[in-house]
Amino acid sequence: MPVPQFLLDLLQLLFDLAVPAAFCTLAAAGVSLRYEGGTNFHVGGRFGKWILWTVILLTLPQILSWVAAQGITVPSASGSVGTSWLASMETVFKSFVSDIVVAKFVPILAGYFVLKATLDGAAGESPLGSAIAALFLMSISATMQLLQGWNSGDEYATTDMLSSLWNYVAGKIMPSAAGLACVGAVINYVRHRPWVRLIFAAIAFLTVTGLLKLLQAMAA
Repeated sequence: MPVPQFLLDLLQLLFDLAVPAAFCTLAAAGVSLRYEGGTNFHVGGRFGKWILWTVILLTLPQILSWVAAQGITVPSASGSVGTSWLASMETVFKSFVSDIVVAKFVPILAGYFVLKATLDGAAGESPLGSAIAALFLMSISATMQLLQGWNSGDEYATTDMLSSLWNYVAGKIMPSAAGLACVGAVINYVRHRPWVRLIFAAIAFLTVTGLLKLLQAMAA
C-alpha cells in the first residue's frame, strides 16, 4: 500500500523545518546557560537538553536512515512539500525564525544579558555569567554553521556531532577558560583574595582530555 501523499508532505515538512527549529533550541540553550549560572551548567539541566535537541534536529535525516538500516521501513522524503497550505506554513515559519528570531529577537536578548552583566558588576556580583550568555547568543549563527559542518552525513551523524562538540570544547574552549582562570588568579593575588582554587581550575581545564583518558583507563 503506497504511503499517502499527505504523510509524505508532513515528513518533508519535518525535514525542512529541522534547521529553523534548531536555531530556536540553540537560542533556548543560551537562555538556559545564564539561568544555570553562565559559567557552569547543571548535569541533566536545560542547557544540555537544548543542545542535545539541536544536534538531533540537525541530524534528523541521518537518524531516520539508521532506523531504516535496522529493517524498519521509513518513507523517503519527496524533496518538496506538495500540499499548498503545508508549504505556506513552512515558508512562514522559516521567515519567522530567520527574520524575527535570529535577526531581531536574539540580538535584543543578548543586549539584555549585557545590561544584566553591567548591573551584576554594579551590585558587586560577577558579571561573567551574563557576559558568557550574551556571547553565546551573539554567536548563534556561527555556532549553527560549526555544528552543521560536523555533520558526517552517515547513520551515526548524531554521535559524531556530539563527539566533535566534545573535542571542540576540550581543545578550544577549555584552554581559553584556563587563560581566564590564570588572569583571575593574578587579580585575586594582587587583591589579597583566594587565588589557589583558580590555579587548580586552570590546570584542570588544560588537562580535561587527559583526565578523561585516566578515568577510562581506571574503568577498563
